[in-house]
Amino acid sequence: MTSPRTETFPHVDRPARQALRHLLPGPRAALALAAATAAATALPLAAPQITRRFVDDAAGGAGLRHLILIALGYLALAAAGQAARMAAAWLAGRLAWDGTNHLREHLAGHVLGLDLAFHARHSPGELIERVDGDVAAVADFVVAFVLDVVAGLLLLAGVLAVVFTVDWRLGAALLAYCLAAGLGMAVAQRLAVPSATRSREASAALYGHLEERLAGAEDLRANGAGRHALGRFHQVAGAWFRAEWHGSRIAGGLLAATNVAFAAGTALMLALAAWLLDAGALTVGAAVLLFQYTMMIRTPFERLIDQLRQFQGALAGFARIGALLAERPALPAPAAPRTLPASGALALRLDDVSFAYPDDGETTLSGITLTLAPGERLGLVGRTGSGKTTLAKLLLRLYDPTGGTVALGGLDLREADPESLRRRVGVVTQDVRLFAGSVRDNLTLFGALSGDDDDRLRDVLAGVGLGGWLAALPGGLDSEPGGLSAGEAQLLAFARAFLADPGLVILDEASSRLDPATERHVEDGVRRLLDGRTGVLIAHRLSSLAHVDKVAVLDGGKLVEYGRRADLAADPHSRFGRLLDAAGVSR
Repeated sequence: MTSPRTETFPHVDRPARQALRHLLPGPRAALALAAATAAATALPLAAPQITRRFVDDAAGGAGLRHLILIALGYLALAAAGQAARMAAAWLAGRLAWDGTNHLREHLAGHVLGLDLAFHARHSPGELIERVDGDVAAVADFVVAFVLDVVAGLLLLAGVLAVVFTVDWRLGAALLAYCLAAGLGMAVAQRLAVPSATRSREASAALYGHLEERLAGAEDLRANGAGRHALGRFHQVAGAWFRAEWHGSRIAGGLLAATNVAFAAGTALMLALAAWLLDAGALTVGAAVLLFQYTMMIRTPFERLIDQLRQFQGALAGFARIGALLAERPALPAPAAPRTLPASGALALRLDDVSFAYPDDGETTLSGITLTLAPGERLGLVGRTGSGKTTLAKLLLRLYDPTGGTVALGGLDLREADPESLRRRVGVVTQDVRLFAGSVRDNLTLFGALSGDDDDRLRDVLAGVGLGGWLAALPGGLDSEPGGLSAGEAQLLAFARAFLADPGLVILDEASSRLDPATERHVEDGVRRLLDGRTGVLIAHRLSSLAHVDKVAVLDGGKLVEYGRRADLAADPHSRFGRLLDAAGVSR
C-alpha cells in the first residue's frame, strides 16, 4: 500500500536526498558538534550519581564539610552541562542555517531555471513560501534533531545502561517501557505527518492568494471587487485554519497521552524501587537515583512530542522541496550548445513555425515564415490576441515551437547556448520591472550587463532622455530609482537595452506607456538603438513603425500579410495600408 506522502509527492525521494546533501556539515564542524552533543549528554548523566552519593553519605552520618563539597561538585557539573548544551545549540543553529542558506540558493536557482509554463501554474507567493518557508521548517528541524533527537537518544541509552548496573530487573522494566513508548510515538507520527503536509500546502496557497490580490489591489478597488476578494480570502484562510486546527488537535492529543503515560510509568518505577528498598536490595540514595533517571527519560520523550509538529512540518517540507527539485524544464538543453556570433547584427529566419501553449493545446501560431537580413527591422502588427507577443517569446526561446524552426544568426535556437542567446538578444516590453537597489543596479541588472564605466551609464541615460532626472537625484547612480513615472520607467528599460548592445532587439509595445510627446523624444534614441542591429518592433501605434524595413501582419495566429513596408504602404488594397489610413498615419 502506498503511503499518503508518496501519493501526494510522487518520485521525490531522490531529489529530497539531493537536498539533504546541502545540509551536511564539513568534517571539522561535525566533529565539534558531536563533541558538544556528547558532553551535553554525558554531564547530566553523572548528576544523579552525585545525588546518590550525597543521600547515602548523609544517611551514613558524613560531616557537613564533606556534604558541602559534594553539593559544590553537583553545582559545577550542572553548570558544565548547561554550558555544553548551549555550545551544542549554537553550533547546531549555525550549521543548520549555513546549510539551509545553501539549499535556498540551490532552490532559487532551480526555480529561476524552469520555463514559463511552470511559472504560469504557480504564483510568486507560492514559490516564495516553498523556497523560503519549507526551508525554514527544515532548518528548525535540523536544530531540533541534534538537540532533542540525537542528544535525547544518547541520554536515553545512558540512563538505561546505568539503571541496568543498579538492578537488572529495574533496567529490564525501564527498557520495556521505553520500547512501548517509542513504538507508540512512531505510530502517532505516521498518523500526524499527512496533516502537516496539508497544512504546508494550505499555507503556500494562502501566500500565493495574498500575493496575487496585493499585486492587483488597484484594479480590485477601482472596479469594486473588494468584497469578492475579501470573500475569497476568507475561503483560503479558512482552509489553512482548518488544516492547522486538525494538526494542532493531533499534536495536542499526543502530548496529553504522553503526559498520562509517563505519569503512570513514573509511578510504576517508584513502586518497584520502594519494593526493592523494602527488600534491602536498594539504598535510599539508589532509590533517589532511580527516580531522577526515570524523570530524565521523560525529558527526551517530551521533547520529541513537543517537536513532533516541527518534525511533521520538516518532513512535509522535505517532500515539497523534493517535488520542486523533481520539476524539470520543458525546454531541453542542447546536447552540444553552439555560440551565436559574438558581435554584429544577427539574421533572423522563421520557417513554417507553429506553436500551441502546453496547458491548453490550442494552436496560437500556425505556418509563420519570414526572414530578416542582418540589420533589417521588422514591424509586427495585428489585433490583440493575434500572436505577436507569443512570437516574441519564441524569438527569446522562452518556448520552443511545436512545429518549424526559429533560427538566429543561421543557428537553430534549440541548438544555441542559452547564455549566448541571452547576451545577444535584447528585449523591452510594456511591463518594466524595477528592483530594490540603486539606479546603477537597475540599469546594469546588478552587474549582469556591462556597467563598470559610470560615464557610459550617464551617457546612456542622457541618450534616452533621463539625464535631467539622474542629475536631480541626490546620490546620482547610487540613489534608489523611487518615484519614477510609467514613462520614465520605460525609458530606463530602453537604457538597459542600449547598455546590453545586442545583435537582435525586440520592442514589444515598448512605447505603449509613453505619451506622444515623450514618444517623440525617444524616437531618436530608438533609431540609434536599432542602428546596426536587427530589430523586431511590436506596436499598436503604427507611427512608431515609420522606419522599419518590413511589416508582418498577424491575424488569428497566421501571417496574413508580409512584405517591405514601402510596398505595402503604397498598395491601396493591403491590410497594412488600410490600418495606416484608419490610424491617420501617413503612408
